[in-house]
Amino acid sequence: MHSSGFLRVSAISTRTTVANPKRNSLAIQQALMSFQSSDVVLLPELCLSGYTCGELFLQEKLLESCRSELITLASSVGRQLVVVGLPMAFCGRLYNVAAVLGAGRVLGLVPKTHLPNYGEFYEARWFSSGAEADFEVVELQGLGQVPFGTDLLFSSGKATLGVEICEDLWVPIPPSSEQALAGANVLLNLSASNETIAKASYRKQLVMVQSGKCIAAYAYSSAGPTESTTDLVFGGHCMISENGSMLGESKRIGTGLEIDAQSNMSTAVSFTTADIDLDKLDRDRRAFQTMHQTADRSSLEYRMIPFDLSVNPGSLCRWVDPHPFVPASKEQLHERCSEIFEIQCAALAKRVGQLPADTPLCIGVSGGLDSTLALMVSVQTCKRMGWPTSRILGMTMPGFGTTRQSRSNAIELMKHLEVESQEIDIRENCFEMFKSLGHQPFGVSLEGLTSKTLQVKLERLPGEKRHDLVFENVQARMRTMMLMNRGFVLGTGDMSELALGWCTYNADHMSMYNVNCSVPKTLVRFLVRYVAENVATSHVSKILIDIVETPITPELLPLSSDQKVVQTTEDSIGPYELHDFFLYHMVRGGACPSKILLLAEHARFDTPYSSDQIRTTLKTFLKRFFASQYKRSCVPDGPKVGSVSLSPRGDWRMPSDADVEAWLCELG
Repeated sequence: MHSSGFLRVSAISTRTTVANPKRNSLAIQQALMSFQSSDVVLLPELCLSGYTCGELFLQEKLLESCRSELITLASSVGRQLVVVGLPMAFCGRLYNVAAVLGAGRVLGLVPKTHLPNYGEFYEARWFSSGAEADFEVVELQGLGQVPFGTDLLFSSGKATLGVEICEDLWVPIPPSSEQALAGANVLLNLSASNETIAKASYRKQLVMVQSGKCIAAYAYSSAGPTESTTDLVFGGHCMISENGSMLGESKRIGTGLEIDAQSNMSTAVSFTTADIDLDKLDRDRRAFQTMHQTADRSSLEYRMIPFDLSVNPGSLCRWVDPHPFVPASKEQLHERCSEIFEIQCAALAKRVGQLPADTPLCIGVSGGLDSTLALMVSVQTCKRMGWPTSRILGMTMPGFGTTRQSRSNAIELMKHLEVESQEIDIRENCFEMFKSLGHQPFGVSLEGLTSKTLQVKLERLPGEKRHDLVFENVQARMRTMMLMNRGFVLGTGDMSELALGWCTYNADHMSMYNVNCSVPKTLVRFLVRYVAENVATSHVSKILIDIVETPITPELLPLSSDQKVVQTTEDSIGPYELHDFFLYHMVRGGACPSKILLLAEHARFDTPYSSDQIRTTLKTFLKRFFASQYKRSCVPDGPKVGSVSLSPRGDWRMPSDADVEAWLCELG
C-alpha cells in the first residue's frame, strides 16, 4: 500500500487449461511474479479448474486436485492479497467460491450467492448458493480452519475489501451493495462472462455504475479465450473502476486481444493495474452521506478478516489528469462545452425573465476571455427568448492599462453582435479620484498633471516600480460603478479568479448575476473557442479566436512606453493550469497538500514544471484561497455547471478567518 493512501490493484486473466488445476496453478504462480508490486491481485471465476468443466465439476478427482493446488498456491503468496476462483465441496454440497489468499494461508472462502441458470448458463445444475450454507468455518487439510461465508470482509489499514462472483453483480441488489454499506471500499468480482454482441459495453456500465453507487473501487476479472470454446468464447475482460470512473481496462476478444498458443504460460492473457485512491473514497463517503441513510443497512453481520500489506512508496500507477476540468478527447470536450453553454443560457433566461422587459442588461466588455463568454451567453439567450439583442448594453471602459488590441476586439465584437455599445474612458474619472484621495500613483505627484500626461509619465516607469494596489482598485471600482448606474449588471468573473481572490472586492467581484461563476479558467478558453466554431457567425468567430489567443491580463497597470502589456495574470500568481489542478483536488477530492503535490508531480502538464515550481505555486494557491474566503462569502447568484462550485449557498462554506498554517506546514 502506498504511503499516501493508494492501494494498487491488478485484475488479471491467466491462461486456462480446462480441467487441469496443476497447470492452471502454475500459470497463476508464474503470472503473479509480474505483479509483485500490486497489493491485490484478482483472478477470474473458477480459474483453478476452468469455468467450462461441466459434469467434471462432480468428479472428485477435479475437486481434490483443486484443493491441493489451492494449498500450494496459498503457500506462495506473501504480503499481498490474491483472490482465485475454484469449486469446493462441503457438507454434501458444491460451491463456486473465491479463495482469498495472503501471508501463506487462505484467509477466507467467499461462495457465490446468485447462480445463473438460463440461456448458456447451467450453474444450478452443479453448484449451491452460498446463501444456503449453514456453517461459518471449514476445515482444509494442511491449512486448518478457514472462515467461510458471504459475510466476510477483508481489512488492512485504510482498505476494506468485499468479494462477489460474476452473476452477483447482475442482480437488482448485488452483495457488493451490502458490503459497501458495511464499510467495504474496494469491491472485487471474479467472473466468467462470455462475449456476445454489445455485452461488453453493458458489462462495463455495470462495473462503473456499481462503483459509483457504492462510492468504492470495483475490480473485475473475467475468464479469457483459453477457456473451452465448445459453445462460448470468453473475452478476458478486466476492469478497475473508482467511484464511477474507469481507471483501467484490458483488451479483450473483440478489441485486438491476441492469443499465442505457443507463448510461455506465465504471461497473463489480459490484465489491468491501477492505484486506488482510498483517501478520496473516504472523503466522498463522508461528503455524500445518502448511502448511509439506508434504513436497513444490511441484512448481514459481517466478519472482518485482517491481513497485512507491504508499504510501497514508489511511483503511482494511475493516470492523473493534468486538466481535470477539461476532457481530453475532442468529442467529450465538445459535449462538455455545449452542455455548459446551454446551462448558462438557461440560467440567464430564467433570471432575466423576472425583470421588467425594458431593463438593460449591462456587461463590461474588456476584450478578454471572461467578459467575452458572458457576452456570448447573453446574446444567445436573447435570441432564444425572442428578446432584441439591443437590450444588451456592452460597455467598454479603457483605462491606463488597456491595449489597442483588446479595445479593438471589444468594439468590433459588440458591433457584429448588434448589441448596444458605449465607450467610456475612465482615466479622467480615476485621475480625479486619485486627487480626492490624496493618492500619488506609484509615488508620482499629480501636481500640474492631467490624466493624459499622467499616462505618459507612468509608461516610463521602470518595471520594479509598477506596484500600486490603490491604482488598480480605483480603476476596477470605477468600471463597476459605471455599470451599476446603468442597469442589471451581468458578472463576468470565473471560478478560478474567485478561488484565488484575483478580483477587486465590490468591483469585478460584484454583479446582479454571474453566468461564469463556476466555470474554471482552463475551461473558459475552450468555451469561447466552442462558441466561435459552433455558434458565432464568421465575422464574430474571427474576433473570438483572436481573443482566445491573447494572454490573460487584467490590464490595470500602465503599459510600457512601446504600448506593451507589463502585467499578465500568470506571471503574477502562477499558471492557471496548476491552480485549477490544485482547486479540483482540494475542493472535489479533499486531498491534503502533500497528496496534491504528489499528484501534480505525477501529472503531465502542457508545460513541464519542476517540483520547486509546483510547490511554490501550491503555497501561493493555499495562501490566496484561505485569505480570499471573505470575497466568496458574498458573491452574486450564478449557475453551478460542474462538480466543483464555490458558492457559499451551495458547495463551499468556510469561515473567512480560517488559518492556513496547518496546510502550509505540511508542505514544509
